[in-house]
Amino acid sequence: MLDKVIGMFGGGILDSVIDVAKSYFPPSMTDKEKAEAELAMMAVKADTELKLSGMMRDIQEMYENRIRDMEGTAGDLKTIPIIGPIIIFMRGMQRPVWGFSVLYLDCMVFSGEWVIVDGSRQDTAFLIINLLVLSFLFGERAIKNLSPLIERLVKR
Repeated sequence: MLDKVIGMFGGGILDSVIDVAKSYFPPSMTDKEKAEAELAMMAVKADTELKLSGMMRDIQEMYENRIRDMEGTAGDLKTIPIIGPIIIFMRGMQRPVWGFSVLYLDCMVFSGEWVIVDGSRQDTAFLIINLLVLSFLFGERAIKNLSPLIERLVKR
């Protein structure tokens, strides 16, 4: 996301400004003067992109620090006797527990062991649980890539 912002504000807008500026070069400018002007504009563009990159890095760092301050870290939990290690263990077990639970749920439903009536609340819940857990396990990009297939299956 940050790269897109930098590209939009850095490269995209500055490239447009440079192109407009080139179109207003006076006809009396020599090729050498035009090249020097273009070189100066490219230097400004590179400097601006560097500054934007630094600003975006600072914003990302501030965001991560804010999350860390609000939610704490695993190191904070280690200081709590007995309960701290249990919470750290449970946090680490989230993915496997949810993943294997949905695997079991899917096996039971698709094997016919558990029957879900089409169009029922159970059917909707089954789809939503699968979508949430699988997107959590495999990432948003995988779900976006599969969304056309999912839409076709849901429409049937």
